[in-house]
Amino acid sequence: SGSGLEKKLEESQKLAAAVNLARDWGHEPANVINPVSLAARVTELAGQYNLKVTVVDDKALAEMGAGAIHAVGKGSQTPSRLILLEYPGKDGGAEPVVLVGKAITFDTGGYSLKDSSNILGMKYDKCGAMAVIGAVVAAASLGLKTRVIAVVAAAENMVSGEAYRPDDILTTLSGKTVEIISTDAEGRLVLADALTYAARNFKPRAMVDFATLTGGCVVALGKVRAGLMSNDDALAAALYNAGETTHERLWRLPLDEEYEQQIKGDDGDIKNSGGREASAIIGGTFLKNFVEPVVPWAHIDIAGTASTSKDLPYCQKGATGFGIRLAVAYLKALE
Repeated sequence: SGSGLEKKLEESQKLAAAVNLARDWGHEPANVINPVSLAARVTELAGQYNLKVTVVDDKALAEMGAGAIHAVGKGSQTPSRLILLEYPGKDGGAEPVVLVGKAITFDTGGYSLKDSSNILGMKYDKCGAMAVIGAVVAAASLGLKTRVIAVVAAAENMVSGEAYRPDDILTTLSGKTVEIISTDAEGRLVLADALTYAARNFKPRAMVDFATLTGGCVVALGKVRAGLMSNDDALAAALYNAGETTHERLWRLPLDEEYEQQIKGDDGDIKNSGGREASAIIGGTFLKNFVEPVVPWAHIDIAGTASTSKDLPYCQKGATGFGIRLAVAYLKALE
C-alpha cells in the first residue's frame, strides 16, 4: 500500500540522516573535533533528540581509577572524556543494549610514533564512536523499543612531556594492570575502561564495541568485511545476520584461550600488544579480559571499513558511517 511505502521511505530517511551525521563528524579533522568539543556536540545532539547525556571528565576518570583512558589522553592539551548518550526506549527501563565506541580523535601513535604515511587519515580513528552515536540517534528517531546506551571513550593520543610511555604500567578501572608495549595500541586501553564502566553501571543485556582497532584486521579482511569477535555465539550470529541484511558485513574471528599467552604480562597482569602475530585477534583477546563472561559481548573491528579512499556505490570518499545500519537491524530484530 502507498502508506506502507511512505512509512518505509520515512524510516530510510531517518536512518540515512543518522549515517550522514556519523560520516560528517567522522570526516572532520582533529583541530575541530577533540574529546572536549565532541562532548559538547553530543550534549547538543542529546537536546535535539531528547536523549539523556552524561559527560565524565578527566579528573573524575582519574579519581574513579580509570587509569587507562586517563593515561592515553595525558599527552594532549585536550584531556580525555567518557561520554554517555542514552535512548530510554519503550520497554520501561529494561536492561539496555550498550554500544561502546572508540573515539581517538587523533592518533599519532604516541611515543610509538606512526610514520608519515600511516599518520595521515588518523582523524578517522574516532569512527567507532561515530557509529555508536549515530546508532543511538537512529534508535531515537525511529522510536525503537529497546533501551540503548552509547558509551564513547574519547581521547587524543599525542606526544608531549606529559604523555604515557612504553614500559609504563597502568592500573585500569577493572583493577587489572597493563604493561605498555606500544603506545600505539591505545584504542584497546580506552575501551578497556569503557567496557568496565558500562558493565558496572548499566547491567547490559548485551555489549557491542565498535572500533578502528587494528591494521591486522585490514590485512585479514581488507575493506570488505569488519572483524567480529565475541564471547557469545547467539550474539555473534545475530550481529552477523544483521550485517548480511544491511550489507555492513562481518566475519567472525576466534578468541581461543591459547591467544591469552601472547599478552600475558611480565610485570603487570597483561600486555597491551602481542606483536604482529594474530594482531586483530589479540586486540579482541585484550578486550575480553575486561568483560565478565556473564555479559554477552562482541567486538567489531572496523579498521578497514570505517573510511574509504574511493567512492563506493552508496558512499562517497571519506568516512562511511559503517556500523549504524547493522546496529539498527540488530536492535530491530530484538523487538
